[in-house]
Formats: sequence, C-alpha cells, structure tokens
Amino acid sequence: MTKIFRAALTILVVITFVYSVLITANEVSSSLGVVSSRSELASQAGIQALEQGGNAIDAAVATAFTLAVTYPAAGNLGGGGFMVVYLADGSSYALDFREMAPAAATRDMFLDENGDYDSERALRSRMSSGVPGSVAGLLAAQDKLGKLDRQAVLAEAIRLAENGFQLPDDIAKRIRDRRDVWLRSEGSKQVFLKLDNEEYLDYNASELFVQTDLATTLKRISKEGTKGFYEGETADLIVAEMQRGNGLISHGDLKRYTSVWREPVHGTYRDYQIISMPPPSSGGVLLVQMLNMLERFDVGELGFGTLATMHLMSEVERRAYADRATHLGDSDFYPVPIDELIDKKYASKRMGNFTPDKASKSATIEAGTVSVESLETTHLSVIDHEGNAVALTTTLNSGYGNGYVVEGAGFLLNNEMDDFSAKPGEPNQFGLVGAEANAIVPRKRMLSSMTPTIVVNKEEDYLLVTGSPGGSTIITTVLQVVVNSIDHKMTLYDAVASPRFHHQWLSDRITLELQGFDPEIIDDLRSLGHETVNRTTIGDANSAQKIGNMIIGVSDPRNEGRAVGLENTQNSQ
Repeated sequence: MTKIFRAALTILVVITFVYSVLITANEVSSSLGVVSSRSELASQAGIQALEQGGNAIDAAVATAFTLAVTYPAAGNLGGGGFMVVYLADGSSYALDFREMAPAAATRDMFLDENGDYDSERALRSRMSSGVPGSVAGLLAAQDKLGKLDRQAVLAEAIRLAENGFQLPDDIAKRIRDRRDVWLRSEGSKQVFLKLDNEEYLDYNASELFVQTDLATTLKRISKEGTKGFYEGETADLIVAEMQRGNGLISHGDLKRYTSVWREPVHGTYRDYQIISMPPPSSGGVLLVQMLNMLERFDVGELGFGTLATMHLMSEVERRAYADRATHLGDSDFYPVPIDELIDKKYASKRMGNFTPDKASKSATIEAGTVSVESLETTHLSVIDHEGNAVALTTTLNSGYGNGYVVEGAGFLLNNEMDDFSAKPGEPNQFGLVGAEANAIVPRKRMLSSMTPTIVVNKEEDYLLVTGSPGGSTIITTVLQVVVNSIDHKMTLYDAVASPRFHHQWLSDRITLELQGFDPEIIDDLRSLGHETVNRTTIGDANSAQKIGNMIIGVSDPRNEGRAVGLENTQNSQ
C-alpha cells in the first residue's frame, strides 16, 4: 500500500470517527469570553459571572459550584481537585485542593486479614473518603484572584439546587443505573430516589430534580465561607455520616483542612510554554516529561494516526508511567524529583533504548534512575476577554464517589483514598500501581492523574486551556490535545474530537478508541510487538483557545457537555 494511499485512508478513518461522535458536540466563538464544561447549565453560570463583571477565575468558581448541582457524578462539594491559572500579565498559579487522608488513616487500612487489597473497603465504604477540599479550594481561588464576591459566584448553584432543573437523559440514566447504590443509605435515597407512598421510585429524564439539602449547604457556604462547610452544622453532618459506618473523617480533620498554592510545573515544547499542575498531581510532571521525549522527533512530519507516531507516543507514555509508579506522590511528604523528571536531558536518556521498529516490554522498562483517579472526573476551561485563563479539574474519584450522600447536607462523599498505593505493586481501580511515594499517611494528599493545563505563546497571542477526566488516561488525553494543536496544526475542534489512544506501562498494552484508527495500522502495531485493546471513548477534554482577539470554546463530542460564549457568540457544528 502506498504512503499516499495509507495517509488518505487514515484521514478517512479519522473523519468517520469524528462524524460518529458528533452527537452533542459544539463550538462557540466570542471576543468576550468562553466557558466549556460537562454541563450547559454550569457553563451558563460561568458566563453569568463574566456578565456581572467577573473574570475567568470568578467564572470557573461559579461553574464548579454549579457542577456540584447539575453533574453530581463528578462535580462536587465532597471531593477535591486542582486549578491552574494564567493571568494576562503573564503570572501563573497552581492551586491544590486535593483531598487529604484523615488523621486516623493507616498504611494498611485497605488490606484484609490475609494482607490482600480489599476493593470493597477501598471504593465502596465510608472509610474510602478523604477530607474534602473543593469548597476550601474554590473559595481560596475566588478570594485571591477573583473580582466578584462569594455570594455572586454561588448564586446560580443555589438557585438550581433550590428550584431544580430538568434532568438530562444521560444523567437520569446514570442515576437510575445506580439504584442499588442509593438504597444502601438514607442520605442517598433522599437525594437520588423519589419517595411515593413508602416506595422509592427512580427519576426519569426531563423530570424536575430538586436538591433542597444541597441548597441549604450551599447557602451556609455563601454566608459563612469555609466555616460554613468545615465547621458548624455541615461539619456535624459529615462526621455523623462517618459514624454511621466505618468512616474516619473527624471534626479536627475538617477544621485543619487547607488548600495549598503551589508553584506550577513549567516546561517548553517547540515555541510554546507549558503550565501545568505539580504533585500531588502526576499530570504536569508526566506531560512535560512526555513532551520533552517527543521534542526531538518531527511528529508533524510523521503524521497523525500513523504507525510511526502511534508507536513513538506509546513508547514515550510507557516510560513516563513507569516513572510515575516509583517517583510521584505528595511532595509535602516525599522528595519528588520534579526538576530532574522534567529536565530535557533526562528525557533524552529515557529514550536512549527506543527503537522505531520494535515495541518495548514494560517488564524491562523500569523507572528511570534519579538522584534522590476515575473515569468520572470532570474538567472545565475558561478564558476571559482580558486573556486570563483557568484550567480546573475536580473529582470524587469513581463516578458518584463511594455512593454515600451526607444525610441532611445533600452532597456525595469521595472515595479518593483508593488513589493511594494501598499495597506496593497492587493496581488501583484504574490499573495504576504505586510504591512508597504514594503510601497512605495521615494528612497526606493522594497522588492524582488530573492534568489541568495551559499552553502559551505570547508572540502569537495564543492560549490553549485543556484537561480531562479519565483516570489514568487523563494525562495522555491532554498530551494528544496539545500535540494535535501544535504538531498536527489542527483546529481546536479537531484537536479535541480526533480519536485517542493510551499506554500506561502496566498493563502492557495500547488502549484505542473503537473505530478511531486505520485497522491496518493497528495490525502493524501488533506486528511491532504491541498488544492492543479497544474502548468506546477516552476522555472528555472540554477546552478553550485564544488566538489574537478571538476566543474559541469546544465541548468534547464524546459527552453531553457544552461550551458557552459571552454575548457575541457564533455557534457552529
């Protein structure tokens, strides 16, 4: 088969894939600002903040609080996340509001009497909950960098919780599919099921979904700030929920929780500046490391979706995830060698045993020598008219966390404790393994794959804001959006919509989006020694981009999100 014919076939396969997922995708453009998130109502809340004179930070905070109401699978008050901010003056910030292990947590808390990992305890018990960080983080960001007051950024979330909204089809189905989960506890039944003549019924699509207890909790936060969540009545309700089972979070844990402003991970790729999240996120370090490994190759010339590109990127990902397993954890508790991992010389050394015609074996790729989440996460991207930008990723870990709603408070608890390494070498729910760097320690923050990222080229007046859910696939999703934009010169829409693949060292295989790539190229990958497996979709990279005076927002076509622009919006797709 000729090179030209193969290239044409690859383009045809990509076009077919993109067309097949154009169910809810949208693209907006505006010179005044855009918000892209998993929920149209949440994106509109962010736009309302901009309309009121707020900036990108106000819009992101308003969107995130509203996601706790309209997208309960991952939007939350009871979880945590990360935020990366780039301001028009060139300054950048990284805010860590990751959950923390309670003071009563122990190293072996998820091991059974035989010393084996107990997934039920780690994922589906109250013990699986870390101390929530979302409320503290969102309010810290708004207070430090926002322009509006707390009441303004919470108003729309409160209104939607109190008055209700019509359940979209996909969310109604997800809630309905978890009926058995809701029936385990009184708090969950009260929120996600309807009581009719002493019988609990399911919600259906388009029904009004009212969350009175959640509205009350949000009002306390609006009035009292962090004290309205980490102290007082809400704190009492959280601790009472812990005491109904085997939960560990105490009043002391809640009162001591603080979000942390950290130095972002900075890197360069070609002529672009990369700004991403540092530990306890592994995302920024791995993203910069992988881009460093790719930089000496002409990825654009190799082409999108070709054998050479997919083999190269899989080998890069394999090596980065091997390093993640050994070296990444909470840098407040473990000496993470960030500077060395993101050094370009280190990247060159890591690719020293790369061969273009043969797959490596993960069993032979150990972590490099240095000197010393859930698929149901959610990401939002915001750019305002001044050029301020926010990438914010938040999660409960698994979809709907551990399934326990805090009775009387109306919000779900996370099961983020599973993101620690419960046992060295034992994979978590996403197949990720870890070591001592990510061991359970009281008040430690668990390692994450969340990768909120901003790409900047000042000379071109260029901004790219991106991120994704997807557990272990988050980092490679972000990598591909960046590479698609820079190397393959794709529009933002195509960069987000194009098919994706993923490798994470262990298990030793490439995961490919179903029907997204040329079958002959997949056969060729296997002939090089790669094992492959298919998945329906990977990631949900709701993104935004600014080029000159025009700001573009794109919702990922793989899910029911929505990008919304301010005022002079022009819709397409």
